[in-house]
Amino acid sequence: MNASASGSSMPTASGSTRHSPGSRPRTGWRIFLLPVLLVLAWLAVGGVGGPYFGKISEVADNNQTSYLPASSESTQVAQLQEKFTDSDAIPAVVVYVNDGGLSEADRTFVTGRASALADVAGVAGQVSPPQFSEDGKAAELFVPVEDNDGAAATVENLNSVVKDGIPPGLDGYVTGPAGQLADITEAFGGIDTSLVLVAALAVLVILVVVYRSPLLPFLVLLTSILALSAAILVVFYLAKAGALTLNGQVQGILFILGIGAATDYSLLYVSRYRESLRDHEGRWDATKAALKGTFEPVLASAATVVAGLLCLLLSDLNSNKALGPVAAIGIGFAFLAAMTLLPALLMLTGRAAFWPRRPAFGSEHPDRDGNSAKGFWPRVARTVKGHPRRVWVVPTLVLLIAAGGLLQLRASGVPQSDFVLGETAAKEGQQVLGEHFPSGSGSPALIVAPEGELDAVARTVLSVPGVDALAVNATGTPAGTLPVTADGVQASPVPGTSGAPKVVEGKVLLEATLTESAESDSAEQTVTEMRDKTAGIGDVLIGGVTATTIDTNAAAAHDRNLIIPVVLVVILFLLMLLLRSLLAPFLLILTVLLSFGATMGVSAVVFNHVFHFPGADPAVPLYGFIFLVALGVDYNIFLMTRVREESIGHGTREGVIRGLMITGSVITSAGIVLAATFAALGVIPVLFLAQLAFIVAFGVLLDTLVVRSLLVPALSYDIGQRIWWPSRLARRGTGPNATAER
Repeated sequence: MNASASGSSMPTASGSTRHSPGSRPRTGWRIFLLPVLLVLAWLAVGGVGGPYFGKISEVADNNQTSYLPASSESTQVAQLQEKFTDSDAIPAVVVYVNDGGLSEADRTFVTGRASALADVAGVAGQVSPPQFSEDGKAAELFVPVEDNDGAAATVENLNSVVKDGIPPGLDGYVTGPAGQLADITEAFGGIDTSLVLVAALAVLVILVVVYRSPLLPFLVLLTSILALSAAILVVFYLAKAGALTLNGQVQGILFILGIGAATDYSLLYVSRYRESLRDHEGRWDATKAALKGTFEPVLASAATVVAGLLCLLLSDLNSNKALGPVAAIGIGFAFLAAMTLLPALLMLTGRAAFWPRRPAFGSEHPDRDGNSAKGFWPRVARTVKGHPRRVWVVPTLVLLIAAGGLLQLRASGVPQSDFVLGETAAKEGQQVLGEHFPSGSGSPALIVAPEGELDAVARTVLSVPGVDALAVNATGTPAGTLPVTADGVQASPVPGTSGAPKVVEGKVLLEATLTESAESDSAEQTVTEMRDKTAGIGDVLIGGVTATTIDTNAAAAHDRNLIIPVVLVVILFLLMLLLRSLLAPFLLILTVLLSFGATMGVSAVVFNHVFHFPGADPAVPLYGFIFLVALGVDYNIFLMTRVREESIGHGTREGVIRGLMITGSVITSAGIVLAATFAALGVIPVLFLAQLAFIVAFGVLLDTLVVRSLLVPALSYDIGQRIWWPSRLARRGTGPNATAER
């Protein structure tokens, strides 16, 4: 009795089992029950989580002081400041300018605006009287704005009042911390809709090109969207409960990573399922085989990325701490959806999902069946086989040269006014302030000092170069402050009024106006010197915009120096467990580091000489490292797990060639999808996200097209079975080429 007649199975060229036409695949309604239940469960999750796409911004906090740890000096000052002002208001600076000089009509108009500005909903207290510049061309008023979700709307209303009935030749702007916060809020305003739509559209277009099927791309995209819906639902309630700090940057990365990772994992499953449909007649058997071949590498990939992201919990910055669990939640649901929802959808649709290019049962695998393998990746594999050393040495040298661009990387921080790309009213207003008033006007350094040390602190602060004026928070004065000189607290400059320094818990609050912009390097030097000189005068704390920038940059540098080595150790350990080898994981980490260095080198050149960016946030290299190393290792995991699988039956060198041919197309497609989704971050006009979008998109393409396609396979082929040292696979003879590999 032959195999066909007996319903037995026969091995395929890959070593898997292909069921003969006479075998009976499982049929009946019972095998469809679990897939139907899974699909219904995920649709229910999507129905609940979908509306939260538009709600998650409600729990985001884009105030930079919320990023810092509670122990930082700036955070302590911000908390104490609320006790002095009896509110958590942030200052808006209204500035008027007439380049020809302010006329009497201009001055009258500006003076009258104070009461109109005070009547705007969201203004938290008294508006200061106008202060006129020494050159007679500008005036400024300070407006306290409630620091809540409506701050951006309040600034917009202030802009309307500022320009209402303005005389010809006079221009008005709303700037200062409140104006900049409004710019940031507006920049993130499209993150709920435009970012997701652009990313989803990019993914859909790529999937249509890859699969050339009218149904399959939508099944994959549905998987990604439902995975993201579940992640958003969980993150929303965690942020609402105060378990994590969410901001626009983290929110945008969650959207992109959720869609990109779920699509990547789905691409791998689809590839394996299509392969299984050629070996198995029934959908159930094909599904089991596809899950068996996909689950381990996808789980390893997701675990590697999650482990790398959770290392961010070691960060001092709350924004970095939040990214770790938020992005890990996104990756977790991406894995669950790709390993449950998508298999269920494909189980229900079967070969019809691939129409019009259905994989027929018993047909050859065009990308790997013997010497008949045709296409781009078999040609690449034959090139690797013919010239392995040349193929890995040349890309290595090119990547080393590209890494030289790191010498041009400027990642010491940028002014907060440059956080948002393009021109805004707040930026223009800040420029006007710098031209006609002390550049630090509107964003003073805040000094909390013991009441008994007020005079000593004042003399010390005023002796620091770069300090223009000093005032103390006071009661009984229209401006809420009294001037302070080296001789002590002065009388109120407003006739008929008196006042006294406000004391809270034995402390006073001083405001030091700086001669340079609060965001400048000079201002940072001034505040640093103030901290150094007042360190010996009791319990003195210095905060404000400049101090917040200093503390943020210091925390970011600490995070970078601590987290990067930890991530490398964690990922190296996971690779050792997965590949059961010491040498292969070590080499893979080296290739990913080389790819990261080249990416950052190219990015530095592009940022400086093409986009002309003012610099980069210190967190940019850390974020780039986390994503490029974790995701770069991802693609190496997909490749090397298949190489190891093929090596067991065919020998390492033949396993490398077969693994490259089999995974080349799907991994490249996955890389292009992930690059496209991260590139979508560019629609948000925020400097940090624009830089991260370029770094990750370029780095992923470099990794998939060069490192994973050429360098790693060629290096592995050149080393041979020793790549698996010290596992048994490095010592035993396997496959027809085992002897030649020793």
